[in-house]
Amino acid sequence: EEKPPEEGETPLGAPHPIPGARAEPPRAQPPREEDFYCVKWISWKGERTPVVTQSENGPCPLLAIINVLLLQWKVKLPPQKEVITAEELMAHLGNCILATQPRDTSEGLQLNFQQNINDTMTVLPKLSTGLDVNVRFTGVSDFEYTPECIVFDLLNIPLYHGWLVDPQNPEQVQAVGKLSYNQLVEKIITCKQASDSSLVSEGLVAEQFLESTASQLTFHGLCELTARAREGELGVFFRNNHFSTMIKHKGHLYLLVTDQGFLQEEGVVWESLHSVDGDSCFCDTEFHLSHALGKEGATAAPPDPRLQQRQVDQDYMVALSLQQGQEPPSVLSDLELARQLQHEEYQQHHPHPPPPPPQQAGGRPAGERRQRPKPDLDCTLL
Repeated sequence: EEKPPEEGETPLGAPHPIPGARAEPPRAQPPREEDFYCVKWISWKGERTPVVTQSENGPCPLLAIINVLLLQWKVKLPPQKEVITAEELMAHLGNCILATQPRDTSEGLQLNFQQNINDTMTVLPKLSTGLDVNVRFTGVSDFEYTPECIVFDLLNIPLYHGWLVDPQNPEQVQAVGKLSYNQLVEKIITCKQASDSSLVSEGLVAEQFLESTASQLTFHGLCELTARAREGELGVFFRNNHFSTMIKHKGHLYLLVTDQGFLQEEGVVWESLHSVDGDSCFCDTEFHLSHALGKEGATAAPPDPRLQQRQVDQDYMVALSLQQGQEPPSVLSDLELARQLQHEEYQQHHPHPPPPPPQQAGGRPAGERRQRPKPDLDCTLL
């Protein structure tokens, strides 16, 4: 296996590697006794349920898998549990894997199960550091098969990504094909060295695809992910070298918030996954828009879901118009959208013509303006 290029290097004209396209496990390190995680207790479907948080970002599929099992109530923790070690998590995971033993006592099935268990025992230590997964760009469940995938298979936990080629771009479809990320990088290197101009051109198209989709989530991928995931299904979502617990609720996707910084925020449980550029909103355990915090943890008033919905619809219409070669519709700014909503709301409650929208003039600072109480609304973002 070729040594990956150092940061800033592009040997043989290769593109800069995109971190997280393939979840490379870090160099082997002995387990540390201080590897522990804080437990956050939430009310999940009427039952007090624990989820495990982490203090640092990184490839930690162990937490994503464990949290799926916790939300499925396949793993139970003592009611007063506040901290749990990696060793304890491994023990719970091992018990769940052993519980998958088939009831059929036929020799073939038992031998196959034993082989799967042996393979899993080899993989388990990597779960707390990083798994070797390599995406394919053809489907949200398409990964190059590696021994690490057996853990998800045994536990019947779907593994997803959203890095797909747009089928309406035939050049990219031709250039990327059914290759995995690693194979595509190798193809780009080979094509750049080729004497055939058509191969060189194909390599440039493939390189442009990787560079233009560095967020590892495309619009087509998000649409396919939303369509493929089943309602109420808990799974694991892989993006940018990170594994997240994912669920589909009322047709929308949400990622479990496991940042330890939200340990005491009972109203912050899920984060919506509705945009390829990272725009999202926090929701509580009932998937209502969280009024606890803003996206950056500020204490500002929560955004109006209707305003967010209008913005999403507007973005979609612009994209659709561009895709069909039409002139995009006029785009309203956030302020104009807010004023339009305010105007409509006033008309609903007052039959007389409303006064002109208030100007942002003096008075108290924006952060101190009085906010009218709003009822909890479902976070229904597309």
